[in-house]
Amino acid sequence: MYAATLLTSPAAPALDRETVESLRNAWGGGEAQWLAVGEAAEFALPTRPGNFEDVWQSLQERGIDLALQPAEGRAKRMLLADMDSTMIRQECIDELADVAGVGAHVKAITARAMNGELDFEAALRERVALLKGLDVSVIDHVLEERITHMPGGRILIATMKAHGGHAALVSGGFTAFTAAVAAALGFDEHRANTLLHENERLTGEVADPILGREAKVAALREITARLGIAPADVIAVGDGANDLGMLALAGSGVALHAKPSVAAQVDLRINHGDLTALLYLQGYARADFVD
Repeated sequence: MYAATLLTSPAAPALDRETVESLRNAWGGGEAQWLAVGEAAEFALPTRPGNFEDVWQSLQERGIDLALQPAEGRAKRMLLADMDSTMIRQECIDELADVAGVGAHVKAITARAMNGELDFEAALRERVALLKGLDVSVIDHVLEERITHMPGGRILIATMKAHGGHAALVSGGFTAFTAAVAAALGFDEHRANTLLHENERLTGEVADPILGREAKVAALREITARLGIAPADVIAVGDGANDLGMLALAGSGVALHAKPSVAAQVDLRINHGDLTALLYLQGYARADFVD
């Protein structure tokens, strides 16, 4: 059996009963269950509809996300999350670069790297080199003044942990940021790259080894092994090309507001909902959320 989930932005709910019931009837699904009125609903299906992609696209134009996945085992025991543009709205290196006066140049490199057009490690070293000489105090300034959390993150983590889940933040960004974000949102652990500095100024270098695509996959394997669970017990979320490995390995890999080239390679795509969408995908109703 499959579970079909329809959801929309909590800030501007656009899901109506007619849409849900029409699709359920057309696909011969089970009784529709509302997870949150106007925001999320689901129904069971015996098989995958042949016109799923066409329906998905038509709903996208109306601000509605549609996901289809095996119903059994979709409630996961671990969350593995990217940070930049996933758990937070920004790319930390872009914000640091903006303060350093090279924002536009670095932002362009970041966009290409996240879209899979550039080698991640080489692109990271090139961007970090442009930060050489920046006072380390700028990191705290950026955290306080420029970094905002993606809506729904704290609720996602609190709800999964209330049901015995584990939450890990794994980023191609920097530990100076993951430490703060992990603490603020309730993650159990975090991994990222380390910016090197001397005499309170960035050296323009990052410590080896670089945490990129393969390191995120390794983190998934290592953490699940330590917890005594399987990769199938994980829901992973990210938006960039360096997240594709962990999204493919996890039981549920979710592309959240992802780059087009990334979304094209992932089955579960959320373009309108926020991070609470990951709870709806697992079958949680709004009444089950923990804040």
